Amino acid sequence: MTDTDLTVVREESGNRGRYVIHLAPGFEAEMTFRKAENGTITIDHTGVPREYEGRGIAAKLVNKAIEDARAEGFKITPLCSYVVAQFRRHPDWSDLLA
Repeated sequence: MTDTDLTVVREESGNRGRYVIHLAPGFEAEMTFRKAENGTITIDHTGVPREYEGRGIAAKLVNKAIEDARAEGFKITPLCSYVVAQFRRHPDWSDLLA
């Protein structure tokens, strides 16, 4: 599997959604979120199967959410510890914090 094989897809249903990468049959990485009435999203979980850890997959999920927030004008409330840490590492994202 190469980086070019890692396509992030956003799925939504009602006020919940997720960013997902289908890695292999039976394996997927995901970052889940809830949408608020004010247009923000709250990211509450990021998970990558153990077999795929350490490959930057979780970062790809977060980067897609950042890309979407910039393109669509929404803000993000990070609850997931991984996403909180990523926001700390990227002060240039501070304008996207809800």
